Amino acid sequence: MYDESNDVRGARMAIRGMLLGGAVLAAFPALAAPLDPVAPQLTGTKEAPATPSVVGYPAIGNGEGTVQGKYNVSRWAEDWRTMRDPAKRDDPLDRLKYLPLTQDGEVYLTLSGEFRYRVQATTNPDLRDREAQRQERYRIFAGADLHLGEHVRFYGELAKARLDGVNLGTPGANLRNALTLQQGFGEVKGRIGDAEVGVRGGRQEFSDGPNLLMAVRDDPTLHFVLDGVRGYARGKRLRADVFDLRFVNYGREGMSDDRTDGSRRFSGVTFGYAVPNDFLGTSKLFFDPFVWRLRNRNAAWGGQTAREERMFYGLHLYGDVDRTTVDWTVNYQDGEFNDRDISAWQVFLAQTWRVAKDASAPRVGVHVDYASGGGGASGTGTLRTPSGLYGNNIYYSYQLFLTPTNLLAISPNITVQPVKNLRVTGEFTMAWRPNEDEAVYRASGAAFANTQNVAGKHIANLIRAQAVWALTPRVSLTGRYEHMMVKDALSNAGYKNSDFLAAWASFRF
Repeated sequence: MYDESNDVRGARMAIRGMLLGGAVLAAFPALAAPLDPVAPQLTGTKEAPATPSVVGYPAIGNGEGTVQGKYNVSRWAEDWRTMRDPAKRDDPLDRLKYLPLTQDGEVYLTLSGEFRYRVQATTNPDLRDREAQRQERYRIFAGADLHLGEHVRFYGELAKARLDGVNLGTPGANLRNALTLQQGFGEVKGRIGDAEVGVRGGRQEFSDGPNLLMAVRDDPTLHFVLDGVRGYARGKRLRADVFDLRFVNYGREGMSDDRTDGSRRFSGVTFGYAVPNDFLGTSKLFFDPFVWRLRNRNAAWGGQTAREERMFYGLHLYGDVDRTTVDWTVNYQDGEFNDRDISAWQVFLAQTWRVAKDASAPRVGVHVDYASGGGGASGTGTLRTPSGLYGNNIYYSYQLFLTPTNLLAISPNITVQPVKNLRVTGEFTMAWRPNEDEAVYRASGAAFANTQNVAGKHIANLIRAQAVWALTPRVSLTGRYEHMMVKDALSNAGYKNSDFLAAWASFRF
């Protein structure tokens, strides 16, 4: 008798072999050459999450943080040793970036902070015919980075989140929180041969992967953080990061009610290879194969809640080729959910092209994103719905109505800089579901009710526009508008169009 399961297992083994083989091929050239000392840490690996299109280049592909102007979203990823020289300081606040505690200056403290005020309005919240929602969000972050010489550091960050407005429902603890220890970790680092190695343990932000799979989620007032350990080794062209982390459940009161979530454990390894600059003419590219595992005792699909163990096998290529910026990911997921097999795919292809050599020239681009679907809403058969982990869903919509599960999205975009320090981006997204028998999913990972029971593949069209004005290196203003036009896959289930309008001001030091 024909046993289909043997073919499925064989296909999975072949897929694993291809992806892991890619990792070996990427690592081999670097392993063949001696590792050189790395430069001091630079900020940035990914675009600012408020930007709809890929507009920036990761200064160094070390998987630590996201650049916003001269600052990093993950503040511990900044290196302020240049402030040791008084001539480098522009104002009194620069003095806070380097406070020597010993005469030789090897022990020093860096202080950082952020205040953000944001107001936003959403019509037809949850895409239902309801009263509009208005939110006023306040963020206060305060961080301290203590360096005990070259090899030891401790970082702590307190945060407060306040939320006011109309028609708020039940706000999450990442929007309303009296006080939390958002980050608190220690790090030990040094050199083995020509490689920099280190271990970081405690509560920390972790975003060493594609933006649509992991991000600090700068949209909510509090960032997404995890508890655990991260270790790394970095040479001239090759790096490896290993980690074992658990999710964190925020409480709404003081620091005592924020708990490690013992039911969700995330571990794995991300490799990195800095492609030689003469590859494809003139290029600055990074190639990051990864193998991750997510274990969730309370995963929910199709009305079922059960244990899930999910593996991620992926390849991530990003950076610049002449005037073109690319960010490409291929990711296969397998494992088991409630004794059912998992077999799911995600492909993210984003690229922009600068129309002239000048850095402020307009950029045109498109990102195409595919995520398989099947078995999630039905509760039977192989589960072909991929997980979006804790990725950056505002990439699709600040209304959080789309996520890379059972999704095909095509988004042409353009970014212009009409005057100095003002960047304006416009984008048009067309979204479909590849599997008409599977539900449409929102950013939380939950299905839109009844969408698996209606006809239609076209989910929605979305118009988006955003302007970011950097008044000073510390102060920025952002305005954003979105109009979501639901199509058959949503309208046939009773969902309505929605508008989103927001403005916010950020101050950082």
